[in-house]
Amino acid sequence: MNIIAFAASTSKASINKQLVAHTLTHFSESETTLLDLNNYEVPLFSVDLEKEIGHPEAAARFIADLSPADLIIVSMAEHNGNYTAAFKNLFDWCSRIEPKIFKDKPLFLMSTSTGGYGGKNALGAAETRFPRHGAEILETFSLPSFGTNFNAETGITDESLRNELMSKVEAVKLKVN
Repeated sequence: MNIIAFAASTSKASINKQLVAHTLTHFSESETTLLDLNNYEVPLFSVDLEKEIGHPEAAARFIADLSPADLIIVSMAEHNGNYTAAFKNLFDWCSRIEPKIFKDKPLFLMSTSTGGYGGKNALGAAETRFPRHGAEILETFSLPSFGTNFNAETGITDESLRNELMSKVEAVKLKVN
């Protein structure tokens, strides 16, 4: 199985990137690729700019880089209760090129934040929106209070949350295979 993953953040120290990278370690039998949104820089979307310049190469490349996936894993970062501006902008450009950017592929959707709600607003927004763009969401997972519940060396420290993630990873594997 070929898994393509990314965090919907451009932060160099993204906690969502740490979570998605940790999750990939539980798919060791698969080929995995972790994309970095910093490699897909695009100008601020507007229809006027689209008419002027067409579609940015980076947006087309992002779609192409997702294409070989048998499974996509995304961890949604949250800014003020919604997607990050950087992800939303890339998503807007991509959807102008290919409305079904996820191309009917299975998707494991997750989020984390430093707060106790675990990025669930952005997660919920993505859970509602992504199926319209060709995502078959298999499972969702939210990790609250990242600083308390995650350690860079050992992963999720809270036993119930660790067990929940593992249960969802196993469910995803069963649904994809």
